[in-house]
Amino acid sequence: MNWNPHPLTIIGLAMISTPMIAQAKIYASVEQAQKLLLPNKQLHQTPILIDKELQEKMRVASSIRHPFQGNRIWKAKDGSWFVVDEVVGKHEMITYAVGLNPAGSITGIEILEYVESYGYEVAEAQWRNQFVGKNIDDPIKLNQDIQNIGGATLSCKHIADGVKRVAVLHELVLKHMKSK
Repeated sequence: MNWNPHPLTIIGLAMISTPMIAQAKIYASVEQAQKLLLPNKQLHQTPILIDKELQEKMRVASSIRHPFQGNRIWKAKDGSWFVVDEVVGKHEMITYAVGLNPAGSITGIEILEYVESYGYEVAEAQWRNQFVGKNIDDPIKLNQDIQNIGGATLSCKHIADGVKRVAVLHELVLKHMKSK
């Protein structure tokens, strides 16, 4: 007996044996995100030292274990802030930026780089706009004040937790820094 597989079966078998390769998608550079989140503002890089105590406070408030890097912070003369951070999506890192007004309310977030194979919908404006106006007093939690995207649950959760971490950073440190 000869086996005559249907042509679609061969394609399906080829897809199963072909590894899925995630490719980084760059949505915006740091400079582009700065112009989008804090338009017409001149920003000055303002690195800060994140000691173990601050790192722990930020981890407790956000549940993000990946260390925050204090060298990716910019400040405007009016007290607005631009912060670049990264969190793990499902398996890979997601780099994003948060704009904050002087009072600590979020002016917006931008996804800079997304490497995961699924969940890229987190880069869509409709989902990102949920963060606008939030501050330290808001939960900034998935399924509380931030809606989930089916198929992107971990990316949604981790970005929301990361934005909370930035709000905590503003509350604990940034709002107390004097303008230059």
